[in-house]
Amino acid sequence: MIRAATTNDVADIRAMIRDLAAYEGAAEQARATEEQLHDALFGEHPAASVLIAQDENRGEAVGYALWFPRFSTWTGTRGMHLEDLYVRPHARGAGHGKALLAALAAICRRNGYERFEWWVLAWNKPTIAFYTSLGVELLDEWTVCRLSGEPLKHLAAEAPQS
Repeated sequence: MIRAATTNDVADIRAMIRDLAAYEGAAEQARATEEQLHDALFGEHPAASVLIAQDENRGEAVGYALWFPRFSTWTGTRGMHLEDLYVRPHARGAGHGKALLAALAAICRRNGYERFEWWVLAWNKPTIAFYTSLGVELLDEWTVCRLSGEPLKHLAAEAPQS
């Protein structure tokens, strides 16, 4: 079963975020607290939305997809950015990941989103194979850029005064 997350899911979402970070070799970077996630997902100005994959037999949350709208200046339309897609190891192979992606694709269609985009680590060959089996186009010509920490602080200090 795929359903929208509720405030009761925040602890499970945080746990799965930490599991995903550990899988990606970056456990120390997953610092979001339950309070931060609660505010980001259910506060006055939500930053993102989450779908939960729930095992119908056990009633357990076995996966999640966290997404938010984006905008394309080229198409003049909104799209969807998938930030996280995760299925707990014991539940993989049962169709939860595909069901989450299908539910997100349906949201895109319902909302008129022309693009549904996300990133995948280059070393994650099983996941890449799964995505390409669904018809996903891999955009090799793009490189992700990130500015954070001290470099972000230093560049911000150079901003013109307004």
